[in-house]
Amino acid sequence: MQTPREISPVPLWILIFLQAGISASSLVVEIVAGRMIAPYVGMSLYTWTAIIAVVLAGFSAGHWWGGRIAARETGHALRLTGWTMVAAACATAGATVLLRSVSGPVLETIAQPLAAILALSAIAFFLPSLFAGVPAPVLTVAAMRGRPQSERALGAMFAAGALGAIAGTLLAGFLFVPWLGSVRTLLVIAAVYALAAVLCFWLGRASRDEHVVASAALGIAVLIGAGALSLPAVCDRESSYYCIRTVSLSADPQQPVHLMVVDHLAHGVSGGEAPRTMYTDHAALLDALPRMRMARSDFTSFHIGGGSYSVPRAWADRGITGITVAEIDPEVTAQAVDDFWFDPASATVLHRDARMALRDSRQIFDVIVGDAFTDIAVPEHLVTLEFFRLVSDRLAPGGVFAMNLIDNVDRMQALAAVMVTLREVFPSVEVWTEARPPMPGERRIFVLLASEEDSPVSAVDAAAPDPKRFQVLHPAFLDDVIRQKQARILTDDHAPLGYLMGLEPLID
Repeated sequence: MQTPREISPVPLWILIFLQAGISASSLVVEIVAGRMIAPYVGMSLYTWTAIIAVVLAGFSAGHWWGGRIAARETGHALRLTGWTMVAAACATAGATVLLRSVSGPVLETIAQPLAAILALSAIAFFLPSLFAGVPAPVLTVAAMRGRPQSERALGAMFAAGALGAIAGTLLAGFLFVPWLGSVRTLLVIAAVYALAAVLCFWLGRASRDEHVVASAALGIAVLIGAGALSLPAVCDRESSYYCIRTVSLSADPQQPVHLMVVDHLAHGVSGGEAPRTMYTDHAALLDALPRMRMARSDFTSFHIGGGSYSVPRAWADRGITGITVAEIDPEVTAQAVDDFWFDPASATVLHRDARMALRDSRQIFDVIVGDAFTDIAVPEHLVTLEFFRLVSDRLAPGGVFAMNLIDNVDRMQALAAVMVTLREVFPSVEVWTEARPPMPGERRIFVLLASEEDSPVSAVDAAAPDPKRFQVLHPAFLDDVIRQKQARILTDDHAPLGYLMGLEPLID
């Protein structure tokens, strides 16, 4: 005879629906976590490693907790699960507010970059994952109880969880983030968790008092969500790839100078009244060195990465035509047009991955410029032996490949690896940098020139924006660096450039 609180077997389709919906939502949160943390610590292998570890830890703890809840009478277990879904709604809605509140103190307090990324991930996204991990064992046990051939119900619940995870991953990347942005996506997921809580309370035959308290708790989630929506936007544009911002650097509105920040890193500076002025060392070198090597203005160029489009804009202002730019994110280009005075008619812009664009192009270029490398945020498929061979195939006789790289002068491992890889393809590989002794521990900007022959000069003067002298490093010094670091060739199979650059620059 059943006790008053016991319930009949729950319809399997409802449990499958709940399992799939909660699983999908939890994966959406995991994908959005990477997008939300990027403005503070960037997007890298280390960021995703930390996020996945934190989310899986939350799921594991939630599954363990859910297993203990599942041992209770079905109705009681479902009601307790409803409370965890209320908590999941509140924690998910509050992740944005929490991340904004703690990011500054965490990054100032924790000097070790990986520890800081783990801390931010855990503070903002461990609890949403923990609470979202509880329902799976409870719903699975509820599906098996009181049914013949309960093994089939077990399989159906596992399949529902897996299919939900697939759906959540696809929805996050292709629908929610591009259309709604990170904050609104999290609020949609909080609403899904709230709906799951209501279903769990209904299935578990919650009392009237429980419904009242749960409604009040969900009201708190709504208030938290409203607070998250009222916060000022972190990004001017949030695309499928980046969080993009424009920062004004000039106090004189008549002479504006803008900085483009992509995620947490600077990706270019341009002045409205001075298109030929470069404001960073790497831009000054990427502007001056190819022009020095070409010694004319009728050359064609392919630019890997657009950013603020400072170099293409400067070259167009000098009357140089035949400019092609591969910028993977159309929103970066839109920002450059709106805030960085770039005229899209002055260049052919390809919104594709640069390697794919170069591979599919049959055009031969006089100059190829690699400007997609910003500190630790290095697309590693653009520094491999296979890619450099592609670059060589697309260069005209006498052409030159220029790329920037940042490395710690006390390490030089990344620079050595890129040099030895380029030397496998090009007879001449030069390394240019500012003509001054390095400071201990300095993050130094280098520009590498690869071509068939050495440059006719060993030093150039360029404005960045103040006049600076840049020089080529002596080949014997570079040979010694390669020998000391035992540099290995970077390939598509193994190109750990982020590791070689060290972890110090992960947080600026």
